Amino acid sequence: MLNSGGFPWQKTLFIGLFAFVLSDAGDALSRDEGKEYKACIKLTKREPEFAFESALSWRDQGGGIPARHCAALALVGMKKYHLAAPRLEAIAEEMRKAGMEFVVPMLSQAANTWLLAENYSRANAVASAALELEPDNIDILMDRSHILAGAKNYQEAFNDLDLVLRLDPTRFEALAYRAAAWRQLGNNERAMEDVDLALSLQPNFLDALIERGILFRLDGNIEDAKKDWMKVLELSPNTPAADTAQKNIEKLEFKN
Repeated sequence: MLNSGGFPWQKTLFIGLFAFVLSDAGDALSRDEGKEYKACIKLTKREPEFAFESALSWRDQGGGIPARHCAALALVGMKKYHLAAPRLEAIAEEMRKAGMEFVVPMLSQAANTWLLAENYSRANAVASAALELEPDNIDILMDRSHILAGAKNYQEAFNDLDLVLRLDPTRFEALAYRAAAWRQLGNNERAMEDVDLALSLQPNFLDALIERGILFRLDGNIEDAKKDWMKVLELSPNTPAADTAQKNIEKLEFKN
């Protein structure tokens, strides 16, 4: 039997998650500091272990928040999420106390890193703290919906996505994810309405194609389910989304 219990985005959510760069804030860093920070952040993606050591050395020489942020992201790159998340959270708190900008993006990073660590309660608490600062921040509402879905709290995930769509009815990602929430809550008809609308807005949105395939399969429409999953493989081979689609196809074929 196909596993239709999860949400389709859970394994693909964090691509490009850490694009936030403090040196883009304007005059927050000097020219040399900004160059060093950007170089350090770039290194976290290629050689996170070396980036971590470099960031610690920079921190010890007075690198401050940029150096500590780079060290935390290097830990993310090393998949040491349980070590990175509290560091990001501490940086956000220090920024808040100092009246600095970008507290909410830093809290978002911390929340998402707690999610990667599968600490759903802490992730939820941090995302909720960000929403206390910016209650209508669509990106943070989306973050929290992912966290709630990870904890299998589908009704509250639905509520956050519903609010996103009241704020911006054209958010095709929220439509696809609300479709998954509808499905988990037992309303496949409304789920199909949402996912069809998402795909009318963005025909090649991978998570929506995966979700619609699940809905087709649950309705006994095997051919259309396979067609959606094959499209994911064609559009984005060798990605987590493709892996999910391939597993669904293999389970479908095994069942048959």
